[in-house]
Amino acid sequence: MKYTKKQRQEKLQNKIIENPFITDEDLADFFSVSVQTIRLDRLALSIPELRERIKHVAREHLDDVKALPEEEVIGEIIDLQLDKEAISLLDIKKEHVFSRTGIARGHYLFAQANSLAVAIIDEKMALTAKASVHFHRRVKEGERVIAKAEVKGTKDGKTIVHVVSNVKEEMVFYGEFSMYRSGK
Repeated sequence: MKYTKKQRQEKLQNKIIENPFITDEDLADFFSVSVQTIRLDRLALSIPELRERIKHVAREHLDDVKALPEEEVIGEIIDLQLDKEAISLLDIKKEHVFSRTGIARGHYLFAQANSLAVAIIDEKMALTAKASVHFHRRVKEGERVIAKAEVKGTKDGKTIVHVVSNVKEEMVFYGEFSMYRSGK
């Protein structure tokens, strides 16, 4: 669909409100315009670049991780509401992929999800008691994985955390983690 500049800018603003982690490249693809056009639109609308949007979201929604040191979290936590929900980003780089195929090693996707499941627990110590995971598609170098964790309740005295990881809008990983809590 061809948009007027005004229509495109209105729709761009709404798309960024819906998904503050959307890249200029993805927006350019969506609107069938150049990345430079998207940057000019953002500038005209006073919408900051992706990194600044991520930092803003992180400042607004970040509790302190209790169950592990933040430097041990795989990915960058940008949203954390203890015992509720959390989001982390992992940019897949050369060190995360098999050299022959450029496909991400599964243990990085698992580690991102598992460390997010640990980080979401509002205790000094949390451990994974059991995990059921499913890989839905290959992830390639250069892609950004957005993992979203949600506490679903308790079962057999363990906290159940669901983690869904997406690249753009496509699910690439799903995990259900049964978490042991030090205080429970």
